[in-house]
Amino acid sequence: MSFIRSGLVACTALLAAAAGAHPPAPSPAEQAIDYRHSVYHVIAWNVHKLSDAVDGKVPFDKDAFALQAARVAMLAPLLPEGFPDGSYVAGKTDAKPDIWQKRAEFDELMKKLAAKSAALAEVAKSGDLAKSKPAFNELTQVCKSCHDKFKKKDD
Repeated sequence: MSFIRSGLVACTALLAAAAGAHPPAPSPAEQAIDYRHSVYHVIAWNVHKLSDAVDGKVPFDKDAFALQAARVAMLAPLLPEGFPDGSYVAGKTDAKPDIWQKRAEFDELMKKLAAKSAALAEVAKSGDLAKSKPAFNELTQVCKSCHDKFKKKDD
């Protein structure tokens, strides 16, 4: 019985020690990076699904397409909030420091992204892929333009 008690005491001590060992809280800059990464990941998920439909890699499902376009339109306006001053942390983000040095240009691209995603969501409601393709291509051109200017290239 003492062996079991010793084991329980040891486990309790380990759990107590682990409970007190918290990693340091992320800085406000790291929190902003986490926020924008999260938003971008959800946008990317939906844009890839849209792209597969546009490219004919999956059968076109008008309801799914409209839903995915609506999600992108809902999320795109949230992105600028994830780029507050001082939220560049080298090694933790693919964002270039140019975002904060050329803020007006970056903000204009963010506005275009929101507008193009809203336009795609609106036309996607029609259920007509042929009408949606040009709006999708306009959206992805804004994405590409911003990435070319403000995102570090993958190594």
